[in-house]
Amino acid sequence: METILSSATRELRMGGENPFVIIGERINPTGRQVFQEQLRAGDLSRVEIDVAQQVAGGAMMLDVNMGAPLADEAELMTRAVRLIQGLTDLPLCLDSSIIEVLEAGLAAYQGKALVNSVTAEDERLEAILPLVKRYGAAVIALPNDEEEIPDEPERRLELARKIVDVATGRYGIPLEDIVFDPLAMPVGADTSLVLTTLRTISLLRDELGVNTTLGASNVSFGMPDRHAIGAAFLPMAVTHGLTSAIMDARSPQLVAAAKAADLLTNRDPWGAAWIAAHRARQAAQ
Repeated sequence: METILSSATRELRMGGENPFVIIGERINPTGRQVFQEQLRAGDLSRVEIDVAQQVAGGAMMLDVNMGAPLADEAELMTRAVRLIQGLTDLPLCLDSSIIEVLEAGLAAYQGKALVNSVTAEDERLEAILPLVKRYGAAVIALPNDEEEIPDEPERRLELARKIVDVATGRYGIPLEDIVFDPLAMPVGADTSLVLTTLRTISLLRDELGVNTTLGASNVSFGMPDRHAIGAAFLPMAVTHGLTSAIMDARSPQLVAAAKAADLLTNRDPWGAAWIAAHRARQAAQ
């Protein structure tokens, strides 16, 4: 199953025999005090730097979050979408928990965006899915509801089925436009949690056939040598069915791990992309 996303001029295909999709996570003020202050002042100059660094690093799509406290997030999202689309032709993932912000971003966006995100909570489904349908977008779905983030992968699959039933049955959203986040939890809190994530990815692939994504940095949160952990995790997750990740596209270690996973799972025929990247690095040096 392929999820097709686009900017005004570029199409991106996720899943099937296509390469793993690297979604740059950097345009997000969480944990970035200076960036938050800039956004509150209406200053988007840092966004331009983040775009350039992530494109250079190998991002194939960019996540955009303008959630700075006390800032006009809807206005910032509109401005950021227009600015970024003037800087790059990469498709965008519009990231907010506020409906008005998502709508502002979708109204400004040229192409088919990915909306981040919806849960299995009835209120969220009723608020976000009509928006996704109206703008012809795709959506990231998280298998948790009002009561819990389930510990059991099978319960996560049940909630994923609920989202699919509502999205496809009630709102007519194609199954291929629902990208599931299996809920990656930090290994520092419990070393068994990554196995739960991997099992959930496998179930989503085998039972629903859907594409998947997750916040790759969540796995290593709170641990030292985070990029090493992420670089080990990504190929493991790819073999279980992960087809994209929101990750630090500025990290050569993480990007190389994702590209190596493509090579080792036959999504890079004859190693053409791997060899071309190696030659490009040699030329740059």
